[in-house]
Amino acid sequence: MGIEMKKVKELRDQTGAGIVDIKNALDEAQGDGAKALDILKKRGHAKAIKKSNRDAKEGVIGQYVHSNGKLGVLVKILCETDFVAKNEEFIALSRDIAMHIAAMNPCCIRPEDVSETVLEKERLIWREQDACKGKEEKMVEKILIGKEKKFREEQALLTQAFVKNPEMRVEDLLHEKIAKIGENIQIGDFIRYEM
Repeated sequence: MGIEMKKVKELRDQTGAGIVDIKNALDEAQGDGAKALDILKKRGHAKAIKKSNRDAKEGVIGQYVHSNGKLGVLVKILCETDFVAKNEEFIALSRDIAMHIAAMNPCCIRPEDVSETVLEKERLIWREQDACKGKEEKMVEKILIGKEKKFREEQALLTQAFVKNPEMRVEDLLHEKIAKIGENIQIGDFIRYEM
């Protein structure tokens, strides 16, 4: 197998992209596999955005119970068809996301869903921290905006670093699977139990 075909096979295994798309990405990246992977990921993200308007009414309930039996998660992962809902890769995705929720304990799915009550309490704490003391109000407001953005991202499932691969966010994992599987995939809801 030639070097070109070896790269194509590796990229296909990593992304699930079509052979023509992979060859085009390799051509664009002048044969650099890492650059081609980045190009394919960006295109996968674009595909995910296009597919996000499609209805996702099928799916599975992913679950994870920690080995000590004192922590468990149920998560609803949605897709477009029952065919994909039965796909082993989709089921594995639901398990991975349930395990991530168990480990990272997000409070909501999206950053904009973080409770205003929680944010108000945090803002009071941030104002008392050294970073804000002695600064004029305009600067304090900028600091608070930055802290709030970071806090929202840390609390929301989609913007958390994925526990099995901290180089990507959960949202990036979903986009990767959307590009590979070819359907809109969404997280419907989740619940985390702990004793």
